[in-house]
Amino acid sequence: MIASEPVRRPGGRDRVAGLVFAAAVGALAGASVVRRRRGRAAVAGAVALAATEAVARTRQRPGEVPPWWSRVVMSGAVAAPVGWLGGRVTDAGPVAVGTVAGAVAGAFGLRPQKVALGPVVGAAVGAAWRSAGGGGQAGAVAAGAVVAFRVVSALLFRDAQVGLLAAGVPAGQLPFVVPLEARSRYVGTGYVRELAEVIGGDYRPDAPDVGIVASLDDLAGPGFDPADVEPLVREFYEHTTRFRLDIVPEWRLWVRPGYLLYRTLVARPVGQANVPMNQRETVRGVRSHIDTITPDGTDVIGVRGWIRSFADTDEPIYVGIYTTYRHEGRGYVSVGFPVPQGSFTATLLPRSRPDHGLVLTSHSELPHPGHYLTYIDPGTRDLTTLSVAGFAERLDVYTKDGELRAEHAFSLFGLPFLVLHYTIRRK
Repeated sequence: MIASEPVRRPGGRDRVAGLVFAAAVGALAGASVVRRRRGRAAVAGAVALAATEAVARTRQRPGEVPPWWSRVVMSGAVAAPVGWLGGRVTDAGPVAVGTVAGAVAGAFGLRPQKVALGPVVGAAVGAAWRSAGGGGQAGAVAAGAVVAFRVVSALLFRDAQVGLLAAGVPAGQLPFVVPLEARSRYVGTGYVRELAEVIGGDYRPDAPDVGIVASLDDLAGPGFDPADVEPLVREFYEHTTRFRLDIVPEWRLWVRPGYLLYRTLVARPVGQANVPMNQRETVRGVRSHIDTITPDGTDVIGVRGWIRSFADTDEPIYVGIYTTYRHEGRGYVSVGFPVPQGSFTATLLPRSRPDHGLVLTSHSELPHPGHYLTYIDPGTRDLTTLSVAGFAERLDVYTKDGELRAEHAFSLFGLPFLVLHYTIRRK
């Protein structure tokens, strides 16, 4: 969290609603973990969880999620009635209940290591419960499995892969986020045109002789001198529409099944981030163009939307809004990928290559480079942003034998999963 960013605290109604919700969950949890006197257990659970919620909100600092311990208690309380119901329906034993509860908790952790750890911890809790002579209280086993997993994973994995960065803040306080969302369920290649209808300005489809950045000089700073860049690399960034791109994707085998599921359920229905699965798909050809919006009363382009799609169907591959900004003497590139009611932003730091090429990377100890998933309030335009530290990328653009090349490498939770190899030629 950036300490200088003031974030609004929840109002009185929100606090009351939170306490009521916590009491309700606590009542269900209390009744789910005992066999007898469930009425008393429900009351005790309601009081305990409401008290936990009250203390957590008192200790919660502006812009932060509730303290870790309170989230662990809440997750265990939520698991209890679900586990009780599963036990009643399936008559499963404690090992089976613990394994399933741990597996679900691990899946929410997203990181592959957590996904594998979840069922192991859950099975261990179930086995310990059975060895101790515990009865068939499936709710208690499920709650114990989830809490145990959260504790063990916190001890093993101390680097948060996803975390709340800001809640309900003005866009100006997050310069590394591109605050442009899709106002419909489908992004598609017409996104910039639809955006121009909302914000106004001079819209130019397939604008001639423009680049994804106005000038590489805007990116100057420690570690990057634009004067050192190969002229052809500079020309590509400042006059991108002069070039065409051929893509060869190189996927790691471990991510293919998950990506196929994501592509079917998310990318194609949303019309965004639909990367080719193999070289056979790229034979269809890739159409690349930049749509621009110039605000009224100025001749400076305000929005640069680089749109890549399959040439035969115009099915979108990427729809990215490219921006640059400066902070503390450094220039950054922020690319916003609009999604319904939000944006996924990649903020990249420029670096020089020894061969006079250019590197854009999210790997940095500086606070701004990284990836951010943002919800944009349609009324206030305030941002609620998650930092997605588990996602990383590096783009190298250089010349080889007089020809432009690029490698765009991605990793997830420290595991490389995709490299896009580009050959870039003049149209």
